[in-house]
Amino acid sequence: MQPENELSPQRQRTKKPVYQPDSSEVKPPTPVGRPGGDYRVPPAPPSGKAHFGRWRSVLSTLFLFLVAPAIALLIAAFVIQSYQVDGQSMEPTLQDNDRLIVDKWQRSWARITNHNYIPARGDIIIFNQGGLGFAGGASKQLIKRVIGLPGERVVVKDNKITVYNQASPEGFNPDTSGGYSLAAVVTPGNVDVTLGSNEVFVCGDNRGNSEDSRFFGPIKVDQIVGKLAFRIVPLDKAQKF
Repeated sequence: MQPENELSPQRQRTKKPVYQPDSSEVKPPTPVGRPGGDYRVPPAPPSGKAHFGRWRSVLSTLFLFLVAPAIALLIAAFVIQSYQVDGQSMEPTLQDNDRLIVDKWQRSWARITNHNYIPARGDIIIFNQGGLGFAGGASKQLIKRVIGLPGERVVVKDNKITVYNQASPEGFNPDTSGGYSLAAVVTPGNVDVTLGSNEVFVCGDNRGNSEDSRFFGPIKVDQIVGKLAFRIVPLDKAQKF
């Protein structure tokens, strides 16, 4: 409380004592942790600008939660994706449960530019293949090695593969001179096929235990999902392909 206003000298008769608050009067509380500190006025409510900034932070967080999964899906669909080997058809090159990174960008770019994606001989590719198993099972994704390219003739006879093309009219064995190396490969089967302009011939490296083009024929290039880029697990066998 404040003292009463003083009277002007003309009207002053008796001077009343100035009121002094006793010890029971309420005083502003001393802030906790600040003994004897000054009282601080409570902060004013947030302005409209601060309120907008808070909403912008919330919206940014929601945007990240929504966009991050979409970006991950796009990367897996068109750029790279992780796969796990299931089976022994690519032994000894790949083992069951190996973890792989597959490059999809080359195939995606070919589709964007309206071209066929043609892998190189010896590339290990992943592709979609239907009609597998008994009574024409559902489509599966398989992993095999490219043996024959569009326009070539592929012959499987006498436990070996021979490829004929313009550069090698007499034929050659891709397992020994095709840019990759497979030791002591025996290829059972009896095949003689000329590939179309959009077809490739594929085989597993484990020729005695692989369902491949010797059984279901050449595959169309638009069945190709991507090309093997890296093996990342097991770590002691990590490798770039």
